[in-house]
Amino acid sequence: MSDYIVIKIGGSIVSDGTYTKVLDDIKRLGLKSFVLVHGGGYEVSRVQSAMGKEPVFVTSPEGIRSRYTDLETLEIYTMVMRKIGTKIASYLNSLGYRAVNLSGVDASFIRAERKKKLIIIDERGRKRVIDGGFTGRVREVDPSLLILMLEKGYVPVVSPIASGYEGEMLNIDGDRGASAVASALAASKLIIFTNVDGVILDGKVIEKLSLQEAKETLKKVGPGMDKKLIACIEAVEKGVQEGIISNGRANAPVERALSGIGTRVTRE
Repeated sequence: MSDYIVIKIGGSIVSDGTYTKVLDDIKRLGLKSFVLVHGGGYEVSRVQSAMGKEPVFVTSPEGIRSRYTDLETLEIYTMVMRKIGTKIASYLNSLGYRAVNLSGVDASFIRAERKKKLIIIDERGRKRVIDGGFTGRVREVDPSLLILMLEKGYVPVVSPIASGYEGEMLNIDGDRGASAVASALAASKLIIFTNVDGVILDGKVIEKLSLQEAKETLKKVGPGMDKKLIACIEAVEKGVQEGIISNGRANAPVERALSGIGTRVTRE
């Protein structure tokens, strides 16, 4: 296991600008060997609507809600995500880091399989098969580019876009993309920052979940949090020491997460 930490900044804190609290805290703590992965779904939806194309979301039979990505949506998605990544890198650089925005398309370090067909649940509760569009399922992460950058003192800021096997760009889920990056790096921690304090059931934050408990809890959480929990489960299953879901809007958010405040997913 390496000393690397993978930090995912959720779209909710990107859209309201509070992501800078995470970056400021990274600087205050003097963190060095880390990779940032960002989301941006709220901003993608805002830009889509402004361009006259309303966002479309679909729900899988397992209850997982995701953005439907046709070619036009993909173009908007990639444009917005790279803009967000550049903005985050620019802010980190103002703090004295050497941050570089890249996506999984660069050197094809993240490869995903295009979902040719999607099984969805329609508004009447029936299963339907639709064209898969340009959404991908991550299959491979080659960490060598990230490791080279980290060893040379650069901070990778990763936008969740992957290379398909037919030369296409693909939308991938940011949480699960971050999980795949953490697994490939054999990172010690995956920290997912969002706009709530962690996994909340019956009005209380669950402080710690074993893998088995996390899988059982997965059935009880709503859209959005389900993907974050899946990401933590997948990372821990593949050797990451712990996955942490914590509040990026809190004061000293990184310090809080590293001290275990939020929901921790561990093997035992």
